[in-house]
Amino acid sequence: MCTRPRQRGISLIELIMFIVIVSVAVAGILLVLNVTEKGSADPLIRKQALAVAQSLLEEIELQDFNSAAGATVPVTQANRATQYHVVKDYAGFVSTGIYTVDGTAIPGLGNYNITSVTVTPAALGSITSASGNAVLITVTVTDPQGNAMQVSGYRTAY
Repeated sequence: MCTRPRQRGISLIELIMFIVIVSVAVAGILLVLNVTEKGSADPLIRKQALAVAQSLLEEIELQDFNSAAGATVPVTQANRATQYHVVKDYAGFVSTGIYTVDGTAIPGLGNYNITSVTVTPAALGSITSASGNAVLITVTVTDPQGNAMQVSGYRTAY
């Protein structure tokens, strides 16, 4: 009678197969985590660009529609806080970096840029574009990755 000893433990081949399978699984999981981590900062960057654009749009919309004196001065970063401006003065405003109204650079926003501000006559309800009593304001901001974020709003002479 021949008795075989019972096998105990695992063989070297089984151990190597286990290591290969686990390595492939871990590599796949790490690849997914890497892609997820890279994309996780993008929404924050886009949201910050949107906040900058909305802030400038609100600043423009809060200005007077027409100057009582009739004189207008195009807005620059240097005269933004020191001179009287109306909505149409912001047309063509650009800025490298983001600053407060008084010209103080906002930390962390140096790589964001206001690339264009357009103020164009618009038709709005019963207001015709030819009357000049309504304008469409469009603000474009680029983020550090070069992506443009654009917001628009209307302002009327009321």
